[in-house]
Amino acid sequence: MRLARLLEGFRKLVTAGPDDLLRDPTYRRLWASVLASSFGMQIMLLALPLTAAVSLRASPTAMGLLTAMETLPFTLFSLPSGVWLDRVRKLPVYVTGELALAAAAVSVPVAHWLGFLSVPWLLLVAFVVGLVNTTAGSASQIVLNQIVGRDRLIEAYAKNALANSGAEVAGPAIAGLLIRFLGAPVALLFNAVLLLTSASILGGISIDETPARGAGGFWLELLAGGRFVRRTHLLVVLAGFVAAWEFCNGSAVGVNILFATRDLAMSGAAVGLSYVCLGVGTVLGSLVGGRLSRRAGPGRCIILGFALTASGSLVLAASPAGHLGRVAFAVDLMLLGFGAILIFVNFIALRQAATPTAMLGRMTSTMRWLILIPAAPGALIGGWLGQHEGLRASLAFAACSGWLLTLLALRSPVLRGITALPDPDDFSPDLEAEPPAHQPVC
Repeated sequence: MRLARLLEGFRKLVTAGPDDLLRDPTYRRLWASVLASSFGMQIMLLALPLTAAVSLRASPTAMGLLTAMETLPFTLFSLPSGVWLDRVRKLPVYVTGELALAAAAVSVPVAHWLGFLSVPWLLLVAFVVGLVNTTAGSASQIVLNQIVGRDRLIEAYAKNALANSGAEVAGPAIAGLLIRFLGAPVALLFNAVLLLTSASILGGISIDETPARGAGGFWLELLAGGRFVRRTHLLVVLAGFVAAWEFCNGSAVGVNILFATRDLAMSGAAVGLSYVCLGVGTVLGSLVGGRLSRRAGPGRCIILGFALTASGSLVLAASPAGHLGRVAFAVDLMLLGFGAILIFVNFIALRQAATPTAMLGRMTSTMRWLILIPAAPGALIGGWLGQHEGLRASLAFAACSGWLLTLLALRSPVLRGITALPDPDDFSPDLEAEPPAHQPVC
């Protein structure tokens, strides 16, 4: 019965009503691109760390470094990329990013066939993936805002999350089969094909956009973006809490697959099948997330997401070896999928809705920079704990720190008090100058 209700809810969500976003041909094309790209990235999500853990026998420290390398480009380039994005058309940046990810994916099997595949090579690939996400990832969020407008951002992000969820349900099983029969490095070729498909779909979208350019030059524009975030209390609070969550979660994500393949003795195909539960969690989050946000408010949904992901790490850290441990691994992934959807659908919609159009690029890059900087130290700490204290210690650290974050978030009047999306008119009207003393900061 529960499965029947889930399938019926899924059918209703994807069936376009008269006012549904999927009736819009431009958004429908974007949604199809997200779906193709998500399937491709599910293969990379499994194949890249499995190549390191199984084919190259990487240490826990190396696995933590692999996760950290994806966030390093955000630290180095996110802030200047925001100024650049506000000066250029975003859709071409988005398309170029999909093409670059395809090239990075192809490089792994090529290096494998030529005999020089190594952990440093995978670290370089991870860095390229992070670099693309730094620029094209921010551009994709602004493109969505341009297509659907501010009023329908939560609906659009929920539907995009549904596309990701469908990929996360079926993608890991397909990836697991590809890895089993072809090997993890070769499976990345299919990732490249799907990313090329995504780029071709995006190429058919037309957006009327005139890039803005401030009068003060690059550095003044960069400072204006940081000043806008700093003076908008809502954005400061959101950045602080989500950054702390990235730190907690990073210490677990870096060792999850290593724990499954070594402590739980799971094969690559079994890990792929378990990752279907991540997709089930994101589907559930997509189905009920919008309803929860309307009833409880976006802020409380974010807090619930913190609690769910911390609970998943706790379940896995306390799990025994054997079949129960494998069940715990699946439960952890499902709670991670559900919780992450609740966090990021509401977090991204809130920050986009609170920002004037001319500041979107700088705000997006600044916020992503702020929240992702702690992910790298979190991954490195998780890797160090796994190397010296055991992989369960990494998971326990993620669980305890995640629950501490949840308790702190429950005490925040800002998060608990957000009941609806804000209006950008409530924020700075003069983006390049100091705001007046009476200006509200949410």
